[in-house]
Amino acid sequence: MKAIIMAGGFGTRLRPLTINTPKPMVPIGTIPMMEHVVNLLKKNGFTELASLLFFQAEGIRNYFKDGRKFGVKMDYLLPTEDYGTAGAVRFADTFIDETVLIISGDVMTDFDLEGAIRWHKEKNSEATILLTRVENPLPYGIVIINDQGRIVRFLEKPSWGEAFSDTINTGIYILEPRTVGLIPPKTNFDFSQNLYPLMLSKKMGLYGMIADGYWKDVGNINEYRLAHKDLLAGHVNLDLALPKMMVGDAAVYLGNNVKLGENLDLDGVIVCGDDSVIANGAKIKNSVIGPRTRVGEGAEIDRSVIWSDVQIGAESELTSAIVCDRVSMGDNVALLDDVVVSDDCKVGNGATVKANCKIWPGKTVDDGAIVSSSLVWGEKWNRELFTQSKVTGLALTEITPEMAVKLGGAFGAYLGQGKRVVTSRDASDTSRLLKRGLIAGFLAAGVDADDLEMLPIPVVRYALSKGDYAAGVYVRHNPADHNLIDFIFFNGDGRDMPTTKLKKVERLFFGEDFKRARLDEIGHLDNPQGMLEQYRSDFIAAINPGIIRKAGFKVVIDYANGGASMIFPTIFSQLGINLVDLNAFLDPRTFSRHPDELVQSIVQLSSIVRTLHADIGFLINPAAEKLTAVDENGYFIDNQLLLLLVTDLFLRTHTARRISVPVAASMGVEEISSKYGVEVIRVRNSHLAMMEALEQGNVDFVGGTLGGFIFPGFQTGSDAILNAVNILEMMAREKVRLGELRGHYEKYIRKSVSVPCPWAKKGKVMRQLITDTATKNRQLIDGVRVIENGGWVLVAPENMTAAFTILAESESKDFVEKSVEHYKALVEKAQE
Repeated sequence: MKAIIMAGGFGTRLRPLTINTPKPMVPIGTIPMMEHVVNLLKKNGFTELASLLFFQAEGIRNYFKDGRKFGVKMDYLLPTEDYGTAGAVRFADTFIDETVLIISGDVMTDFDLEGAIRWHKEKNSEATILLTRVENPLPYGIVIINDQGRIVRFLEKPSWGEAFSDTINTGIYILEPRTVGLIPPKTNFDFSQNLYPLMLSKKMGLYGMIADGYWKDVGNINEYRLAHKDLLAGHVNLDLALPKMMVGDAAVYLGNNVKLGENLDLDGVIVCGDDSVIANGAKIKNSVIGPRTRVGEGAEIDRSVIWSDVQIGAESELTSAIVCDRVSMGDNVALLDDVVVSDDCKVGNGATVKANCKIWPGKTVDDGAIVSSSLVWGEKWNRELFTQSKVTGLALTEITPEMAVKLGGAFGAYLGQGKRVVTSRDASDTSRLLKRGLIAGFLAAGVDADDLEMLPIPVVRYALSKGDYAAGVYVRHNPADHNLIDFIFFNGDGRDMPTTKLKKVERLFFGEDFKRARLDEIGHLDNPQGMLEQYRSDFIAAINPGIIRKAGFKVVIDYANGGASMIFPTIFSQLGINLVDLNAFLDPRTFSRHPDELVQSIVQLSSIVRTLHADIGFLINPAAEKLTAVDENGYFIDNQLLLLLVTDLFLRTHTARRISVPVAASMGVEEISSKYGVEVIRVRNSHLAMMEALEQGNVDFVGGTLGGFIFPGFQTGSDAILNAVNILEMMAREKVRLGELRGHYEKYIRKSVSVPCPWAKKGKVMRQLITDTATKNRQLIDGVRVIENGGWVLVAPENMTAAFTILAESESKDFVEKSVEHYKALVEKAQE
């Protein structure tokens, strides 16, 4: 049988292990990853192999040669360009004259591949994806199959709300020649993004087989450590090609000519490569010692992976370390938790390398030196760096100035030299400090920065939409927690930057070797003037000032000591509004509000509106993106009710074909829209999804569930200042106040609960939800939304916490209570 090994990856996330070593040649135990793959293929009857190479190709070709040494026939193909995963396979079409298996050269697995071929043929499948179940499906493509194994849906690298299963695409495929023929030659074409959607659209035989056995994508250094932990624990059936013997209580795999000293303290499972030496008194536990490596007297090695030709001095201590080829360490060296020392480094006597440091190839650490921060940036992100379009972390603990510089450098390297970015921040000193760190990183990457200093987010979006910019970033204290800092990233058009782009930035950030500018390529920093005045001018041109002036509104506005206070008063003065300002000065101490403080602000706003007989009251959040409102009677309008009122006003005053709201929006939106024959499109619960709906869905209005709205024309995102003025304009056109409308929409009863769920079980719970609701009327947009009995229930994993949210709505209190309890019990049971 024939197989193609995909072996052309750059191994960016495994750096510095892969700087001098092709990723498929990084050892698992003492054997390169790709050799384990070749052995598995041979074991399952695949003896005609073709390796698709690209990066560091000669290292792979020189090792495997024609394959005879490994019992296979090995050919090599080197595409001239990056054609994508499927495009590269099409490059090998002369090799593919029968059913072919595609597998990555840097995966660790013991799947029954011969059995998978049989299953594929029994199904008469035209393409089969081998699937497995994992605790965290977010880095992978998730897949749903029906009872026959046909694939009905899949999604690449989802958010938690989109993760409708823990069943993922392993990247192991079985293809028929006619399927390969669907791939256009010499064209960038991807399996998951192009070929498989094409097959689904043609209703071709695309199947998914859930494989038994072990599988791990060794994609980053943490996964590399876990792979060795699993290997030594016996969780994966790999042939280490070394005889096993018991030395005391330790299971030791010994290569040829290994020399073991006396008085050794060996524990767990240990692998010793050919010609390695363990000197007297050494203490080793659950570790790999590579060929020709010498461990000095009294050295202690715990949970570490040591490559070839390494010298470890006497009395040295290594804990969960990775040490690459030809490293020389003196005596009494300490490598603390999770250190990586790359090829050809020298670490002097008595030196200490502190936890999480990475020493890059060819570096020298002097005697007695302490390496603590040169290649460690203070953070340890346990999950992905970006959540939606933001990086959020503890100010000056997780998000430090050093981390900001590094992130700015990675982002600048992604954009490319000569590009321009816009930066801005809130009024706090911490945000100023961290924004300057980002700017330093941009400039060091050769990217120019236009700093707007302290303008709010809507003005930043406006500036991006009007200028020749590649991207933008805003730095602020998190609205819910003053101890947290947000870095918010924007596209060049002002929209939130999508995950697909930020994942590339993330890889550069963790890889740490992104390109810096030369001395004559350093970026330029500028402080452009006049942006606020231009924003105000175009703002006025986008509305109807005359109808608002004629209405003679009295309005109370609480600026929450945020950036809107720099803009709104001047605009309102041109609209003939009797304006009462509250908290109209910048105060960083109030940018993050406890819920109790927000309630107090609303109570104060309501009281003043009532006392002054105002027409409406607004509270604008410090970033000037979200509105809270009270009606003319001083009654608070919650976010869902405000959405219904604004939707009603919009459809009364505009001709529309379709509108868009998040999946968690009230069912009242459909009720209102049906009166006007308007289609409602529901999208994910994110600001980015709202903006994408406006861009891609040809919609006339986007309403949010958190006090944000997008009116087409002037802005790409939610602008609280514009939204407040639009509400006033629509009220003036209809000669109506919000209090007169609210009674129609207060009939809906909602209840929300949060159910704890460990991160590792979220995918399992989602898979069970998909199964249990298969026969129901449901939407799989952001979680699972079930529509039944005159109401609906949304069950969705939370992005930032280890929990699920359950939200129900109906005109029936009984339905809401019973639905919440039912799905709460389901989520809890699915975790068992």
